[in-house]
Amino acid sequence: MRRRLSPELMDDPAADRGQLDRALGYIRAVNKRLGGVRALIGRLERWCQRWPTDRPITLLDIGTGSADLPLETVRWARRRGFDVRVTGIDVHATTLELAREHIGREPDLAERIELVRADALELGERFHAGSFDYVHAGLFLHHLSEVRVMTVLSIMDRLASRGIVWNDLVRSPAARGVIHLLTIGREPMVRHDARVSVEAGFTRAEALDLARRLDLGYCTYEWSLLTHRFTLAGEKPGA
Repeated sequence: MRRRLSPELMDDPAADRGQLDRALGYIRAVNKRLGGVRALIGRLERWCQRWPTDRPITLLDIGTGSADLPLETVRWARRRGFDVRVTGIDVHATTLELAREHIGREPDLAERIELVRADALELGERFHAGSFDYVHAGLFLHHLSEVRVMTVLSIMDRLASRGIVWNDLVRSPAARGVIHLLTIGREPMVRHDARVSVEAGFTRAEALDLARRLDLGYCTYEWSLLTHRFTLAGEKPGA
């Protein structure tokens, strides 16, 4: 399968609010059951033994959607006794409104999450180098052309003082078949966006080539045959 980019219905600024809310709920379920939460929390769990104890740990979540991963991160951190503060960014105004409603149901966790409307391609101008300990992008970079993927990965590397986590979809005929089965009976927005998302995903060779071209040698690649998702992540030397 050649990589193909198609507009996603969820990205339309005029997307119906109710449909968008339900589509975000579907993504939350996918993240929880098919590896999105595990991809991020699993890496933080590996790295947390070396965290400083005299200040909060900061995380930037790019393309935060309904901020489900920031919420899961803060929940995990509280259980582990860590003070983690998350900044979630998204460019879609209605998505951010829905995110605020979602995290607002758990105010004790929401107070550690800041949601900001911003374009991922402009984060290098908004934040200085090393502004965050970690930078995460989950199910986001497949929305972008290769040049823009490289731009955002470069920004992630620049803004993170300790490490990055990129979790996304593996592109393959098998993944396309699985997503077809998983979205049977779902709303048109979910079915359409899930299909085009897989078509815009990345092969292992492509993800590793991007890492090589950007000198992200500290990152390693892992993928799951069960979920058809991969993670390219790592901590910087000396972190």
